[in-house]
Amino acid sequence: MKDRNKSKKLESFRNSVWWEYLKTLIIAFVLVFGFMRPFVVEAFKIPSGSMKDTLLEGDRILVARFIYGINVPFTKLRVLDFHKPKVGDVFVFRPPPRAGKHNLVKRLVGLPGDVIELRKGELYRNGELVKGEKYIKRNPFSPLRRQNFGQVEVPPGHVFAMGDNRDLSKDSRSWGFVPLENILGQTFLVYWSWDKEADWYHRIRFPRIGQRVI
Repeated sequence: MKDRNKSKKLESFRNSVWWEYLKTLIIAFVLVFGFMRPFVVEAFKIPSGSMKDTLLEGDRILVARFIYGINVPFTKLRVLDFHKPKVGDVFVFRPPPRAGKHNLVKRLVGLPGDVIELRKGELYRNGELVKGEKYIKRNPFSPLRRQNFGQVEVPPGHVFAMGDNRDLSKDSRSWGFVPLENILGQTFLVYWSWDKEADWYHRIRFPRIGQRVI
């Protein structure tokens, strides 16, 4: 009877949401700290709210390294770049000189040759209003960043980056274009999330664990 009860409890646990979270954590840790990390996947921690609500402060994310290719050292040559950066990608990059020293994560909103403009906080690309940005968080009554910007043309070999928390994000409007060679990879998964401001029993944001970044 005891063995039967143990078997039922084990089966119940395997079918529970906790088991799904545990499996996600195990897979994430294998990816991040195991054999794949130096070659394919790397972990980053989100330090600020500039990408709310796509990414929250305290999220830990996985980044696909080399998805955009590999820079040949001491040259501007890029090889194995079969997957080109595209508008809408959430990517991690080394900061331009005016942006500090720490790696940053933003959304790509402009490719080489695109003309970028903001009018009253609304993004225009090549003269057309960009629609369907459901990931954008707006704070129109207390913006800290420029609501009118441009027009600027993205130069060759660079991209234009902006945070999803657009009115509060310090991004290409402040420190300029991101060189393609500075891009480290594309974000694809939240593997852990910790809210240091919450009560201790709410600090782990379980619903965010395993969430795709799009």
